[in-house]
Amino acid sequence: MTMPLTDLTVVEVSSFVAAPLCGMTLSQLGAEVIRVDPIGGASDVHRWPLAASGTSIYWTGLNKGKRSATIDLRSGEGQQLVQRLIVEGDGVVVTNAAGLSWLSHQTLAALRSDVIHVQLLGRGDGSTGVDYTVNAATGYPLVTGPPNHAGPINHVLPAWDVCCGLYAALAVTAAVRRRDQTGAGAQISIALEDVALATAGNLGLLTEPQVNGTQRQRLGNAIYGQYGQDFTSRDGVAFMVVTLTGRHFRDLVEVTETGAAVSAIAEALGADFTAEGERYRYRDVLSGLFATWFADHTAAEITDALSATTVLFERYRTFAEVAEDEKVTANPLFSRVHQDGLGDYLVPGMPAAFDGTHPASKPAPTLGHDTADVLTERLGLSAADIERLTSAKTIAAKRGMP
Repeated sequence: MTMPLTDLTVVEVSSFVAAPLCGMTLSQLGAEVIRVDPIGGASDVHRWPLAASGTSIYWTGLNKGKRSATIDLRSGEGQQLVQRLIVEGDGVVVTNAAGLSWLSHQTLAALRSDVIHVQLLGRGDGSTGVDYTVNAATGYPLVTGPPNHAGPINHVLPAWDVCCGLYAALAVTAAVRRRDQTGAGAQISIALEDVALATAGNLGLLTEPQVNGTQRQRLGNAIYGQYGQDFTSRDGVAFMVVTLTGRHFRDLVEVTETGAAVSAIAEALGADFTAEGERYRYRDVLSGLFATWFADHTAAEITDALSATTVLFERYRTFAEVAEDEKVTANPLFSRVHQDGLGDYLVPGMPAAFDGTHPASKPAPTLGHDTADVLTERLGLSAADIERLTSAKTIAAKRGMP
């Protein structure tokens, strides 16, 4: 399959989640992504979880399909090598490394006017911030968790890292397209905090207090403005149930045999349950009715009954259960690869299917594996040059993951 970014080379100087995810996404779209690390690896090279071999499962997960070069980024010669990889290549660099004047847009644009420079930041003013501190500053932990909980609850998903990485990949593709049309380069900055603030604004969480003078409250596992709730079966299995439409709600009432009770409650409260706002307003009363039916049936019985309706539902599963489920093992999104240090396992490719096919992922490189090859192929360095740079510890020789 010919992917949209085939023939594009991107240099990535990064660590942690957002920038590596940007690079991996570009790689899945066909680009050759060269991840440049300091000798010994950046600060994420040993990040948990680790396999028994000591290989970082985290690092390999976010660096699939890339090439890896390790260069002394503190030495002038090492910095010049990275600059050359950028400006003598396709002039595209993605980084979350802050305060490096030699890697700045200004410096690189002086060497190549059409350079595309993407800088990922913590905050828009250039100050530091990570997913979990940005999350704390934008309101989400105070509306996450059960209604009777007083303190903040952080979510496990590094949502702003993920969104920021995908925004960055989108920015690269847009900038490349513009350069192809006009010849202009681009200086792009994307801040985690701005991604979080934009999302909160887009979803109305910041608009609500400005317009209505109210703000979102904790709802537990309920869904704001709709009817959705978690229930537990007789054999202890938890389900999430969602009704977004009137048809969904009618089917839930019918399958739980609560029609008479729901009608009586509607009359007593003067409520119209054909309106989603009313279903949300009286969610606790409705959930009390439905919970009895769930508690009286096994997980298998619930699954069979709800599968015959339009009701949206799913049982809660652990990551281990998901890894063994057909939604992974029989999903064309996943393919089996051999990863040094981890062995053989299923890894996801690009979630977007092109012409019906999910582009498959390739294994992550071992740290520094491609250093000599990249410098030889991209910069025309000779074997003697590589030997000299290795002896001077400007680059590292090939080795396995630490």
